[in-house]
Amino acid sequence: MKKIAVISAILEEPEKAQKEFNEVVANFKGLIKGRMGIPFEDLGISVISITIIGDLNEINSLTGKLGNINHVSVKTSISKKDI
Repeated sequence: MKKIAVISAILEEPEKAQKEFNEVVANFKGLIKGRMGIPFEDLGISVISITIIGDLNEINSLTGKLGNINHVSVKTSISKKDI
């Protein structure tokens, strides 16, 4: 069953992590329904929120790959309701 999830990511050094982050996200473009990024250039941090629809394996795979990138912290909220 598919679920809606929101992946929240903080890039603590965007200039070092952004390229790899975007490459991973691009590999999951079929699942992604929306993406919002807020750069805090003066703080050297970017905050990104990604809304996806997928099964638990897909959601966990994307979350895991993003979380393995240096300088990236990730948390995911997954709906309880199947869609």
